[in-house]
Amino acid sequence: MKFLILSDIHGSSGCLKTALSSFEKDCDAIIVCGDFLNHGPRNPLPEGWSTKETAGLLNERKEKIICVRGNCDSEVDQMMLSFPCLNAYTTIALPVKNGMKKIFVHHGHLYSREELSSWLPKGSVVISGHTHITVMEEENGIFYFNPGSISLPKCDDGKTCGILETESDGSLKFALYSIDGRLIREKGWSI
Repeated sequence: MKFLILSDIHGSSGCLKTALSSFEKDCDAIIVCGDFLNHGPRNPLPEGWSTKETAGLLNERKEKIICVRGNCDSEVDQMMLSFPCLNAYTTIALPVKNGMKKIFVHHGHLYSREELSSWLPKGSVVISGHTHITVMEEENGIFYFNPGSISLPKCDDGKTCGILETESDGSLKFALYSIDGRLIREKGWSI
């Protein structure tokens, strides 16, 4: 299975279109780590900002979307989106060769690594956004992945998104890409 991972769209329909056209056709599902439509009071308006167009693009793909609420998302956003977007977290169970791999998806502003490492079994994956900074690292038997932001990056990687692919041996492959399709780095993970 192959997942496109997006976070911190912040209403940038232009950046969302670019990311979708670069990756959507090859992916089975789209994980969105929150901050769908609004830019928030601390962020500038992103390039191509159009909440209605962004909502339309996401609504067209509602059957493929797995998502969580970001700190800039509210009940008003839910009124524009035709899929549930206000849960603080969700989990995905991926069948692998020797059992199951648990993926915990959250925005990143509510749960600390300390809390997550006490709740989740070793071998779990945590996918989050919020910081607009890319992360791809293992700590204490848990793999952490943050795809950065497709619209308002706060790191040198620029506007980014991620791909998670399950391998036949039960391992996972994470890749970080620019929204226009340039591979930045990738890392396999298995425990």
